[in-house]
Amino acid sequence: MPPRITALNDPEPTPSSRRRAWLAADDEGMPVGSAFLRLFTKEGQRHLAELEVAVHRAERRRGVGSSLLDAAVAAARHEGRRSVLAQAEEGSPGDGFLAARGFRRVLALTYARLSLADADLTRIDVIAEQAHDGYRLTEWEGIVPPELARTYAESRRAMDDMPMEGTDYGTVVWDVERVVSAAEAIAKRGDVLHTVAVVDARDGTVVGFTELVVPGDGQGDGQHYGTAVLREHRGHGLARWMKAHSIRLARRRHPELGALLTDTADSNTPMRRVNDTLSYLPTLKAVEYQLDL
Repeated sequence: MPPRITALNDPEPTPSSRRRAWLAADDEGMPVGSAFLRLFTKEGQRHLAELEVAVHRAERRRGVGSSLLDAAVAAARHEGRRSVLAQAEEGSPGDGFLAARGFRRVLALTYARLSLADADLTRIDVIAEQAHDGYRLTEWEGIVPPELARTYAESRRAMDDMPMEGTDYGTVVWDVERVVSAAEAIAKRGDVLHTVAVVDARDGTVVGFTELVVPGDGQGDGQHYGTAVLREHRGHGLARWMKAHSIRLARRRHPELGALLTDTADSNTPMRRVNDTLSYLPTLKAVEYQLDL
């Protein structure tokens, strides 16, 4: 008997997206799987949706995932989306599932972890304290300070040429309102956002940044978000400088934090080199899939 699919709506859209959801249940009403479709709503990404499908291990190969996928893809088409993205661990059942249902591989990712207990903090301190002529570091917690807000938002365009291979990701358009909303959303869920930025000493503008999100209780693992440097300021070791400072900041402010997590496209050689230099160790490989509608 095919699963019963119930459509749900997320009551709390974010400033940049909204979600739809589906719950699959067996003939006794027991949940056996779910699907979430994130619909981007900001300029530059309104063509795009991101999909997550999960099926209980004991219910796989019974049509549950396919039924959920069909519902989500139909909704994406109805919403006028051009592309649907989904991610799976390389070699996992999800990897095979997406490939068998018309998705194509567009991006390979490596997830890595830096154990703070095992990190060479002396070496990281040396990197963080190196002088870079014409630049200085600054940092803040939560919302960007007003005096840096405009150029910080403008510096986000440094992410526009991040290697995405064949992914139809579009362009994320950042302004002050968006960076403030993003910081507020992180605070609302109880986490702490730390940002380290490089400032051009000549005019005081932000030219690069790295973000780290830490659980509110200061325990478990922190997660690196974006790290980028404007093209015209690359080649000076600024990304490594910022990230080393971010590691040191996390260790000092959150002594019970276990590790820092990051993920990087395999084709992003400069950032992979930064992570290797700072001794992040790979933990798993993932594949980004895309369905063209």
